[in-house]
Amino acid sequence: MSSRTLPLLFINLGGEMLYILDQRLRAQNIPPDKAKKVMNDIITTMFNKKFLEELFKPQELYSKKALRTVFDRLAHASIMRLNQASMDKLYDLMTMAFKYQVLLCPRPRDLLLVSFNHMDAIKDFVKEAPTILSQVDETYQQLIEIYTPLSSGEFQLIRQTLLIFFQDMHIRVSIFLKDKVQNSNGRFVLPTTGPVPHGTQVPSLIRMFSCNGEEVSRLQFTSGGNYSSALRQGSLEMFGDRVIKLGTNMYSVSRPVETHMSGTSKNSAQNTKVNTTPNPLAKEELNMLARLMGGLEVQKPGNTDNGFRVNLFATDEEEEEALMSRPDELSYGVLNIQATKDQQSDAALARIMGEFSGQGDPTPDTISKGDDLLAMMDMM
Repeated sequence: MSSRTLPLLFINLGGEMLYILDQRLRAQNIPPDKAKKVMNDIITTMFNKKFLEELFKPQELYSKKALRTVFDRLAHASIMRLNQASMDKLYDLMTMAFKYQVLLCPRPRDLLLVSFNHMDAIKDFVKEAPTILSQVDETYQQLIEIYTPLSSGEFQLIRQTLLIFFQDMHIRVSIFLKDKVQNSNGRFVLPTTGPVPHGTQVPSLIRMFSCNGEEVSRLQFTSGGNYSSALRQGSLEMFGDRVIKLGTNMYSVSRPVETHMSGTSKNSAQNTKVNTTPNPLAKEELNMLARLMGGLEVQKPGNTDNGFRVNLFATDEEEEEALMSRPDELSYGVLNIQATKDQQSDAALARIMGEFSGQGDPTPDTISKGDDLLAMMDMM
């Protein structure tokens, strides 16, 4: 597992979230000033300096529930609100889109180009807000400094870590199904056509060498795919042509997007047994998540009349039906962690710590860890 995966996962999922929200805000005819405020607030929170300092520290990936908690809070960083079913659909679309991009990356290093495509689009969203744009540019510079020196082997490890994270997610997405890049069971179709990765040759030739390194014979074979020569190398600078299209906005052309649980996902959810064994790493993950979210400075809207709800479904009835039909095992229990110490947060954290311990009464060790967590959050 790579300790450099979390920033790329967060930035790419965040980029997909912004694509979807931008499309829904336009589809629901939200006034432009409110829509712009939502996008600016979310991007400001996403690229908060303290938050990114924690994010870029070498660390293991968080669990799916923990990461979902971060994005739930991020999605509600402005005056927009999402119901549970819409948040579930938003997260499904985000994760399946990035999973598709990871699978189709020509080379592991091209994950950085995918990330830059997302970053380019985010910059375009805030091109009229210089302060926010400077935050995004700082993150760009961090990505270049940290990731461009990495070897191909390190990028391969990052790709493997991402694929392990996504391996049990098989949500069907209407856009992918219509484009025939996803099967009815939710699994993606890998192409056997198109350009080969940069630095490689079209498969069709086997060359044999002697022990002295001299070529002694050649053998032609049929590759079984319709491949073409590699495209030029995409730019890894702050400005430049990325060449590959993975990571660009697939919602720029207006078309409805639906998600459906695949048959295999439903069956696996029904057959899944809840593991009640206490996880020794759970409390540590809670501490790390609290520290990470402590950097998220979410401002609550002063005037609640300005708030509005966004629906990712065609109608409210569809949204309610989706919430009722979704298996409990596939709905993410979001932990609402506040980075301030008051009676309400104390009670919530005590309850969460009790759930992680797997015991009714807190042990001295649990109390100690809970106190450490609260003390740490007070210092934020």
